Amino acid sequence: MNFFKPALFALALVASNSAFGHAVVTHNSLKLNPVPVNLASQVELSFNSKVELDLSEVFLVSAGDKMQSITATPGEKPGQVLLHLPALEPGEYAIKLKIFAADGHLSEDLLRFFVKQAK
Repeated sequence: MNFFKPALFALALVASNSAFGHAVVTHNSLKLNPVPVNLASQVELSFNSKVELDLSEVFLVSAGDKMQSITATPGEKPGQVLLHLPALEPGEYAIKLKIFAADGHLSEDLLRFFVKQAK
């Protein structure tokens, strides 16, 4: 029975390291601030860990699965990233992320959003 306690502890450590080794989006400004029509804008993302932007890729996906690279810069806080969007017409878009955490783990995510004309 004493053998199982250390084995379970080791298994828990391995599982927790794999869960926390990836950069996960914990906040994005798209939920609070809609992207304006026909104006360049900025999206703020927060991750649960520091990220390596030099090794990461960020794309804007538009109708017809057209992808264009967008600029990502570090924010003021650790794990904060600012994405610079071009002026967008009304429609459905997504931000495709391929983000490297500071510990070297790759995470991929897709953030969907709409650009709507003000009523």
